[in-house]
Amino acid sequence: MADYQPVLKAVVPAAGLGTRFLPATKATPKEMLPVVDKPAIQYVVEEAVSAGLHDVLMITGRSKRSIEDHFDRAYELEEALRAKGDEQRLAAVRESSDLATMHYVRQGDPRGLGHAVHCARGHVGNEPFAVLLGDDMIDARDKLLTRMIEVRQRYGGSVVALQEVAPDQVSSYGCAAITGTDEDDVVRITDLVEKPSVEEAPSNWIIIGRYVCDPAVFDVLEKTPPGRGGEIQLTDALRTLADTPAEEGGGVYGVKFRGRRYDTGNKLEYLRTVVQFASERDDLAPEFMPWLREFVARHDAS
Repeated sequence: MADYQPVLKAVVPAAGLGTRFLPATKATPKEMLPVVDKPAIQYVVEEAVSAGLHDVLMITGRSKRSIEDHFDRAYELEEALRAKGDEQRLAAVRESSDLATMHYVRQGDPRGLGHAVHCARGHVGNEPFAVLLGDDMIDARDKLLTRMIEVRQRYGGSVVALQEVAPDQVSSYGCAAITGTDEDDVVRITDLVEKPSVEEAPSNWIIIGRYVCDPAVFDVLEKTPPGRGGEIQLTDALRTLADTPAEEGGGVYGVKFRGRRYDTGNKLEYLRTVVQFASERDDLAPEFMPWLREFVARHDAS
């Protein structure tokens, strides 16, 4: 492997308004909506830590204070649980505050994902870093981020996660034009198109919410004009880096992900995710699955 800087920091943009989940998100960040008994954002931080990234910067906004509270110590609650002798819940409460070294910066003016990532510059400095979007949850058994960091260490540049979808789905995502490498799951990105029409899509491989970025992305983001939706798009900056020489931090690679991904960005996918997680829990599945089968059977009969 080439002698590239190690990836040690994770950036988690969490400043969105969560309008798809109103009124639930009027006073509660969408990132704090539970997937069974843990907020979605905790699964994302756990993924970063599992890949060796113990320094996590959360990009937050107004009304996101509960995210900070969740990853902080809750001494009164801990003391109450300790007094009851409830060691299991005490361990669960402490788990979130012991996960990682958490940092926070506010994205005062939410001007897109690219702008959110640029807000991390003061903390990240001149180091490569990972970006994990809270709407995408990757199954803990699928070590996607670890693989992406390996690819960065071999090739340099930036790395995005790719997933193949049906042609009629490409217009909802950023889409990649790709060429092969000598590794089956690694491709070189030659172009990126944000939410193309089916006719304009260069492939069926879409970008999902995991990135490993070279620090060169910050200078590019500074010069990137607002794109689709009037927002500064990370996809546009990566497109520029795809044509930038390697010695200037350029080159963009993709890891083809064929594992388990859960989308919590809309109500239907969120509900599917909760059901899937509950169905695989040893403490819930023995009772939940028979009930679910019976419910579905009754629903079909009616």
